[in-house]
Amino acid sequence: PVLGQQYGRVLENQEISIEYEGGAFFARYFQSLFPVGPRTIRPILEPMVVTIKAMLADDHPDLLELESILTAIKHLPTRWDVEPEKVRERQREKEIVKKRIAALAESSAAVREAVTASLKELNGDKGKPRSFDRLEALLGDQAYRLSFWGVAAEEINYRRFFDINDLAAIRVEESAVLAAVHEKAFQFLAEGKVSGLRIDHVDGLLDPARYLRELQAPAPGVEPVPSRGGQPCFVVVEKILTGDESLPAGWPVQGTTGYEFLNVLGGVFVDADNARAFNRMYQKMRDTTESFDDLVYRAKKLILQSAMSSELYVLARRLDRISEQHRWSRDFTMNSLHDALAEVIASFPVYRTYVQVDTVEVSVSDRQHILTAIRAAKRRNRNISESIFDFIGDILMLQDPEGLTDADHFERRDFVMRLQQLTGPVMAKGLEDTAFYRFFPLTSLNEVGGHPGVFGVGIDKFHAWNRARLAQWPHALSATATHDTKRGEDVRARLNVLSEIPREWQMAVRRWQRLNRHRKPKVDEAPAPGTNEEYFIYQTLVGALPFSPTNADTRADAHSAFVDRMSAYVNKALKESKLYTSWINVNEAYEQGVDEFLRAILSDKPSNGFLRDLQDFSGEVARHGISNALSQMILKITAPGVPDFYQGTELWDLSLVDPDNRRPVDYKSRRALLDQLAAGAEQDPDGQMRTLFAAPFDGAIKLALMQRALHHRRRHRRLFESGDYVPLTADGERRRNVISFARVHEDKAAVVVAGRFFASIAPAGVAPTGAEAWGSSRLILDGALPAGRYRDVFTGRDLTIHGEAPGLIPLAAIFATLPVALLERVS
Repeated sequence: PVLGQQYGRVLENQEISIEYEGGAFFARYFQSLFPVGPRTIRPILEPMVVTIKAMLADDHPDLLELESILTAIKHLPTRWDVEPEKVRERQREKEIVKKRIAALAESSAAVREAVTASLKELNGDKGKPRSFDRLEALLGDQAYRLSFWGVAAEEINYRRFFDINDLAAIRVEESAVLAAVHEKAFQFLAEGKVSGLRIDHVDGLLDPARYLRELQAPAPGVEPVPSRGGQPCFVVVEKILTGDESLPAGWPVQGTTGYEFLNVLGGVFVDADNARAFNRMYQKMRDTTESFDDLVYRAKKLILQSAMSSELYVLARRLDRISEQHRWSRDFTMNSLHDALAEVIASFPVYRTYVQVDTVEVSVSDRQHILTAIRAAKRRNRNISESIFDFIGDILMLQDPEGLTDADHFERRDFVMRLQQLTGPVMAKGLEDTAFYRFFPLTSLNEVGGHPGVFGVGIDKFHAWNRARLAQWPHALSATATHDTKRGEDVRARLNVLSEIPREWQMAVRRWQRLNRHRKPKVDEAPAPGTNEEYFIYQTLVGALPFSPTNADTRADAHSAFVDRMSAYVNKALKESKLYTSWINVNEAYEQGVDEFLRAILSDKPSNGFLRDLQDFSGEVARHGISNALSQMILKITAPGVPDFYQGTELWDLSLVDPDNRRPVDYKSRRALLDQLAAGAEQDPDGQMRTLFAAPFDGAIKLALMQRALHHRRRHRRLFESGDYVPLTADGERRRNVISFARVHEDKAAVVVAGRFFASIAPAGVAPTGAEAWGSSRLILDGALPAGRYRDVFTGRDLTIHGEAPGLIPLAAIFATLPVALLERVS
């Protein structure tokens, strides 16, 4: 399904043509080439015989060779001959035919001329519909059907990567296929060129557990590593965990790629005390009171009806066959089963369950997820008999009736496994790529694995989560940005500041709505964008607005590039929301109207009061966002887990979703900056940090802290890999503004201290450091930590625990230079 229009229009517009190259014929559609089957080229070669007979004698060698080739083609096994010997014969003989055609065409001018003439006639004459009949017949004789891309949702008969037609799935559950696909990776592992594997979209596999076991099977030259549980390879999986869901304990992996860490870490910078005010404000922006969970359900139903209806239909047909196995279910109709199945899938609370072919009893967690889906489907569909939902639930929970054959049991297990492969992409497309673009009180919460309704994570929960991670998955990745995150890590750090200032944010949005009301064009008698989309745009601009270059010419170029980036991003967001336009059904008028609005409000003309107001407001938010970003980074590097850094995030990461976050990275400038930092750190580390933090807009402060923290982690690997995690608290009026813990291993200790909620401690004109910001509040060191001298890894400054209150360190002293600290105990 690759055609841009209906097949007949494409054909008669001469957009499909047959071409010859090197003894083979191809159907060309713009840049795409499709092979023409070897037995089907006779309609091309036979007219050539007539042409050549008019030019050459009947016994001419070129004519005789062409006729011999036609005879050979006629005797080729067909594509329906699937016996191994016939398949080998076909593969062998078709290559010989190609070589003979190529040699004949190369040596004979008459043959080349005949090829050209035959193809010209075959490819039709525009304006004469009947002239394309032969071409249509030839295309109809192929092993594939070229069709309009839009029909794929209902008619496609192969598994895809989500709804991307060009990415057809392979059967990696077959051991031979897995070995062939992973041959290069296994070679690199054996040679020591690769130390681990990251498995993306593991939920798309038929049997993830079996795949991972085969991946970890001992390979020649790869020895098991005790720290990996005796597994030869470090493996992490991209598994999206929702709510309190856990990674299946039996998987032979070191953990996930870190989305759950990203959301827990980001949550501690969201002020939960303002949740009600924020949600009340956002509700006024919407024209519906629908809950987010109901919105996700509707979005998943939309995906099943549009992008993935063919996958649903295939499963429904399987379910219909299964219903015939027993007298209690044989009266369920195909339509009722199709509808009920869609409801169950749309109600699934997680991406998928993990039943296997040889599963005897469904796990407690999988059973709970299935029951939740069945109950929700019943509640939402009182017009569908509950017995149908119970029937589906019994199949999913492996509760089979008596009297079934082994073949019947296998068909039921195979259905469950195929269903599990569908629930994941439906959840991903419905939640991440639809609902997240429709509901966004605070867009920093709309992240993969996150939930917009979870407004903030308490410090106690953050500590408990880290301690559990240290015990269960100490080598899982700790990510703050990936190739699939919806917003860059520093965009989210900046947007989290809005949670601290709901009143100021609401006033700004109202002010901007008034300023820009006259800039909205009318599309279908309604202003574009709508109020909800306008609010989305304002959040995006506040989060992604670049730090302004000092040079006027550079500033103009940078702003122009930013406008183009925002235009592309907003257009994608509108399509993903699927409300006014979509990838399948493009509403060009609406998209153009929104783009006109966006470019008007971002015009750099002096008369544009909105842009100046946006820059002023965003500048203050960005100042606090910088401190948030530094705290976020230090916590990531020192918390349990393996800190993961996505390319380009070494400096400020103000990118948005792909393709924006996949732009080329300037590594040369980063190397040069590292050299400069190394030279300055040797003489006066504290002075260097003061200077960098005072002018942070080039990102050098982030790179410097990142480098020093990682070097310290490498020097004390055991401390951070397996050291105890000890939560710490503070006292005084700034106690809720501190996140702190210690890592302790044998006689070594490190104390991590990071600030948060900077808008309340560092208003305009006040730095987030020193006594003015932190007052008399103090960090309380746990009794397990020894008193004595501690040195800040970043500044080199020493702090001593002494005096009348042992075990206490003033936060003003800890944060004298920076809003973060990594204190190393000095013996």
